Amino acid sequence: MPKMRTRKSAAKRMAFTGSGKVKIRSNYNSHLLTRKSSKRKRRLQMDKILDPGFMPAAKAMLPYGGK
Repeated sequence: MPKMRTRKSAAKRMAFTGSGKVKIRSNYNSHLLTRKSSKRKRRLQMDKILDPGFMPAAKAMLPYGGK
Protein backbone atom coordinates (compact mmCIF):
# COMPACT_ATOMS: atom_id res chain seq x y z
CA MET A 1 0.00 0.00 0.00
CA PRO A 2 1.47 3.40 -0.93
CA LYS A 3 2.28 6.07 1.60
CA MET A 4 -0.30 8.74 2.28
CA ARG A 5 0.76 12.23 1.28
CA THR A 6 0.71 15.21 3.61
CA ARG A 7 -0.93 18.35 2.24
CA LYS A 8 2.01 20.72 2.55
CA SER A 9 -0.14 23.84 2.47
CA ALA A 10 -2.05 22.55 5.50
CA ALA A 11 1.14 21.48 7.28
CA LYS A 12 2.46 25.04 7.05
CA ARG A 13 -0.70 26.46 8.61
CA MET A 14 -1.69 23.86 11.22
CA ALA A 15 0.03 22.02 14.04
CA PHE A 16 -1.16 19.33 16.40
CA THR A 17 -1.07 19.93 20.14
CA GLY A 18 0.02 17.28 22.58
CA SER A 19 -3.56 16.24 23.23
CA GLY A 20 -4.31 15.83 19.51
CA LYS A 21 -6.16 19.09 18.85
CA VAL A 22 -5.25 21.25 15.86
CA LYS A 23 -3.74 24.66 16.49
CA ILE A 24 -4.10 27.37 13.82
CA ARG A 25 -3.11 31.01 13.47
CA SER A 26 -5.70 33.76 13.64
CA ASN A 27 -6.65 35.53 10.46
CA TYR A 28 -7.25 39.28 9.92
CA ASN A 29 -3.87 40.15 11.44
CA SER A 30 -1.62 40.90 8.48
CA HIS A 31 -2.68 44.27 7.09
CA LEU A 32 -5.03 47.23 7.68
CA LEU A 33 -3.92 47.22 11.30
CA THR A 34 -4.20 50.97 11.91
CA ARG A 35 -7.98 50.87 12.18
CA LYS A 36 -8.01 47.91 14.60
CA SER A 37 -7.85 48.50 18.32
CA SER A 38 -4.85 47.38 20.36
CA LYS A 39 -7.02 44.93 22.26
CA ARG A 40 -8.24 43.37 19.03
CA LYS A 41 -4.71 43.10 17.59
CA ARG A 42 -3.44 41.50 20.80
CA ARG A 43 -6.25 38.94 20.69
CA LEU A 44 -5.52 38.19 17.03
CA GLN A 45 -1.89 37.37 17.86
CA MET A 46 -2.97 34.31 19.83
CA ASP A 47 -3.32 30.89 18.24
CA LYS A 48 -6.73 29.26 18.01
CA ILE A 49 -7.89 25.66 18.35
CA LEU A 50 -9.64 24.33 15.25
CA ASP A 51 -13.38 23.77 15.53
CA PRO A 52 -14.22 20.08 16.18
CA GLY A 53 -16.34 19.94 13.00
CA PHE A 54 -13.23 20.47 10.87
CA MET A 55 -11.09 17.88 12.68
CA PRO A 56 -11.78 14.98 10.25
CA ALA A 57 -10.69 17.14 7.31
CA ALA A 58 -7.57 18.30 9.14
CA LYS A 59 -6.62 14.75 10.09
CA ALA A 60 -7.08 13.68 6.45
CA MET A 61 -4.79 16.48 5.26
CA LEU A 62 -2.18 15.72 7.94
CA PRO A 63 -2.25 11.92 8.20
CA TYR A 64 0.97 11.58 10.22
CA GLY A 65 0.62 14.61 12.43
CA GLY A 66 -1.91 13.73 15.10
CA LYS A 67 -2.87 10.92 17.36
